[in-house]
Amino acid sequence: MRFAPFLMNKTTLADIAAVWRRIDPLAVVAALGVLCVGAAVLNWYALRDAGSTNRGLWFGLAMSALVWLAWWQALRSRRPARHLDAREAIKAISVRQSESRLFSVIQSVREAIITVDEQQRILIFNPTAEGIFQCSAVEAIGEPLSHFIPERFREAHRGHIERFGLTGVSERQMGRGRPLWGLRANGEEFPMEASISQVNDASGKFYTVILRDITERQRIAAALQTSRNELEKLSERLQNVREEEKLRIARELHDDLGQRLTALKMDAAMLTGALDAGNGALRRDAQAFEESIDAMIVAVRRMAADLRPPMLDDLGIGPAIEWYIKDFSKRYGIAVDFAGAETLPPLPPPVATAMFRIVQEALNNVAKHASATIATIELSCDDVCRLRISDNGRGLPPTRPKPDALGLISMRERARLLGGSLEVRSPSEGGTVITTLIPLHAAPPAPAGT
Repeated sequence: MRFAPFLMNKTTLADIAAVWRRIDPLAVVAALGVLCVGAAVLNWYALRDAGSTNRGLWFGLAMSALVWLAWWQALRSRRPARHLDAREAIKAISVRQSESRLFSVIQSVREAIITVDEQQRILIFNPTAEGIFQCSAVEAIGEPLSHFIPERFREAHRGHIERFGLTGVSERQMGRGRPLWGLRANGEEFPMEASISQVNDASGKFYTVILRDITERQRIAAALQTSRNELEKLSERLQNVREEEKLRIARELHDDLGQRLTALKMDAAMLTGALDAGNGALRRDAQAFEESIDAMIVAVRRMAADLRPPMLDDLGIGPAIEWYIKDFSKRYGIAVDFAGAETLPPLPPPVATAMFRIVQEALNNVAKHASATIATIELSCDDVCRLRISDNGRGLPPTRPKPDALGLISMRERARLLGGSLEVRSPSEGGTVITTLIPLHAAPPAPAGT
């Protein structure tokens, strides 16, 4: 006992308490159990030498059993807690890994990702957003989202997000049917497309906007549209030039070559009449020469009419189609029925020309590819000209050869240049049907010379 004051001076109560906190209670209970067993055994030896009973031994063993039972129950109760702690630790690690992967995705995607709180203040501003808006994340985070929206759209945009938050919808596309505009840090506005999503958790409501700068896309689309418009004008001009050239050649064939052949025929007829009847061989040669000239005149007239029939300009579309199908049937032996010629009003020259050329091309395809015996043409005009050409042939092949498609492309282009459309189909009963619609109000004025 004389060392006790010295020990108390060297070891404070705080040190003892700290040591006790580090001691595992289960280890203390186990040690007590061992001591109880040892004490019981020693007590038994002492009592045996004294000739006493074994009550002390049994009492010590009973106490040891109680202590060990308490230790065992405590150990069993600790195991689930340890397993629970391990599961919580694994879950926490998994959450941290998921957050790390999500952060990596947000940092690497090509779209701008901006997350704001319920007051629309920026919480996340990924590198793509930095590049698009030309503003660093350090400068953007904490600022209101309206800093990156043109002033004239800010109130409407704030109201849109607030209304979206009330819908309960998880996500939606923004700006459907109207353009969206963003504002770079340097004051430049740019077009964009965006979608918005919302999420609620214990810490509040958050909105995430995923957006893309479509400046380059719109520039390319505008350039493509300009090129398309230029190609349309060029195609229209080529059609007009082609018709003008056909008209010029047809007139030259009819007026110049036709007149020369007519004069030559008259000379041949005079020569034949001047020959003596007794000179039979020479007279027969002259008659054969005259017949050749007649055939040449017919061929020249046909070529001129094929280039551009004079009745198309003089009498209109109805008589021109009637003349053409009569000649077509004679050439190819295919019957053609034409309905509507009697009720057609005068048509603008560009529409009449387009309709006639479509009939020409369609019947040409019937003769070359359809193996048809009958074709039907129906034409009616009020505010819209409707042309329907059908045949009883074998219909369109499953895969069209490219050369055959050129005629269809030409017909479609003629209709399109006049604001119309052309559809080609093969009905289940066979054959081919070509339907053309051309609005009369969209027809351009006639080109010079037609």
